[in-house]
Amino acid sequence: MKNFKTIAFIAFVSLLFVQCTDENANGNVIDQVTCSDGIQNGDETGIDCGGSACQPCIDGGISFEGTYLQEDVLGRPAVNLFLGGDAIDRNNYNVTIPSDRNEYQTIFKNALEGYYDRYAEALGFTPEEFNYEPNILGQNADVFSSFLASSDVLQVAPDGETTFYNPNSNTMFTGRNPQDDAIDFMLKLCFGGTNGNRLDGTGDTPILVTDNIDAGDRNIVNTFPYLETPLVN
Repeated sequence: MKNFKTIAFIAFVSLLFVQCTDENANGNVIDQVTCSDGIQNGDETGIDCGGSACQPCIDGGISFEGTYLQEDVLGRPAVNLFLGGDAIDRNNYNVTIPSDRNEYQTIFKNALEGYYDRYAEALGFTPEEFNYEPNILGQNADVFSSFLASSDVLQVAPDGETTFYNPNSNTMFTGRNPQDDAIDFMLKLCFGGTNGNRLDGTGDTPILVTDNIDAGDRNIVNTFPYLETPLVN
């Protein structure tokens, strides 16, 4: 009887040990250093950084060491949206630093002039009769496309004017205010001609200089998170 009790006790204790083991195979061990689980564990000194196995912690736990893929360098999305060519060209443009983007000038120019060729055909004109003309900034197709391809950056100027375009000071592309009508300005540069209203729907021409959404339709506040004022019924 005594031997039976001893065996039963040993079996019970063994069962407890089986039930209480860490599930190492499932990666649930708190002291296991992984450097990629979003948890500060092991001897990490920050979340997934520091300690004996992970990259050093920088700026409160974010490590900038190693090699990174540049995902997106884009100051004005409307530029690449309008003129960036096919999907591959647009994606390549997004990951190319601005100083190396001169090669996209030809892509931008061809896309711009291609719009006019298609509209000329639709309106019954020849390409010679209906083509891009210098825009409101006095830029021909070569200058305009080169400017867009090589200057798609936004300035950081605490004491300077930050705007997509201000006709009063002739300041442009230095940033973006929530109320700036960026799409309309890009459309005017592409299709407005020297006075900004070339293709405005008059004379049976298409309306290409506006998206018909003015600042009053975008009642966006000037403080973060830059949302529209809620509508109250």
